[in-house]
Amino acid sequence: MTPSHMHVPADCRTVTELLSRVGDKWSVQVVVQLGEGTKRFNELRRDVGGISQRMLTLTLRGLERDGLVTRTIYPTIPPRVEYRLTELGCSLLKTVRALGSWVIENRQQIMEARRRFDEAAGLVSRSDAA
Repeated sequence: MTPSHMHVPADCRTVTELLSRVGDKWSVQVVVQLGEGTKRFNELRRDVGGISQRMLTLTLRGLERDGLVTRTIYPTIPPRVEYRLTELGCSLLKTVRALGSWVIENRQQIMEARRRFDEAAGLVSRSDAA
């Protein structure tokens, strides 16, 4: 494998920063849920199992800041707030789905590699592996 472009440290920092955002557990789940369509906060909270209100708020703010999600407030009492993916967010969804497909397709090979590694490192005895 040869590099396709010259290494630029500033680019690496940007890539690392954005991968931290879009690759974290909650952001991926929120993006996948919003891939089904526009949702309100409590719908997302219900659909993203285990996320706290605070973490969902922080995740949505980060995704909105990065231009992946839009937040629309409707002037009702109480105010209605909806979230949806932007065009950029939809392009990320395609990548997330492709990565998920890759994991499913390669799950067995990964599990086998882990087993061999753990066995060689003495983390699992051969009889436990059977």
